Amino acid sequence: MKIALQARRIAVILLSTLVPVSAAMPAPRPIAASMVTGSVTSQPIGHYDFCQRYAAECNIKSRSAPAPRVTDRGWEIVRDINRAVNARYIPRTDQEIYGKEEFWEYPTVFADCEDFALEKRKELIAAGFAYSDLLMTVVRKSDGEGHAVLTLRTADGDFVLDNLTDDVFAWYQTPYTFLKRQATFNTGRWVTIENGRDLLVGALR
Repeated sequence: MKIALQARRIAVILLSTLVPVSAAMPAPRPIAASMVTGSVTSQPIGHYDFCQRYAAECNIKSRSAPAPRVTDRGWEIVRDINRAVNARYIPRTDQEIYGKEEFWEYPTVFADCEDFALEKRKELIAAGFAYSDLLMTVVRKSDGEGHAVLTLRTADGDFVLDNLTDDVFAWYQTPYTFLKRQATFNTGRWVTIENGRDLLVGALR
């Protein structure tokens, strides 16, 4: 009986010390790392031609500022626009649409990957997001084919809006090699992505 009482007291002491610690621990949350950008690099030819037609959109300068924290309502807008734009246009290559390679344009009926990204960027800017946080990005797919996506820069890391999926993923959760993206400080300049080949796991297949 005495041994049993001692064991019960020890159990109570252990519970009283363990419960507050576990209760104080925050709930786990995914952490999305940000891309590490490098020096100014060449502008994709498709974007260069786009800038000749939309010059006012390609000379917007921004001061260096921390990435913003997106509210729950903001994330709803991001996901809604990603899904809506993906559903609105019929995927086709530039060759099929325009009879030429690498023609970047706002879509009407058909869209190549960069056209989807341009439209999402335009609609998110209209919804209040900043130019410096919505960056056209060039990647390489696992089969070696070039591809374009839209990067959303946030305080929680960089996220990708892609016409190949309706989900919005942290950039490192994609199967892509990230090559370069628009600079945050100037919509007409592009910078390299230094850690774009360090991705270990791809969430998309």
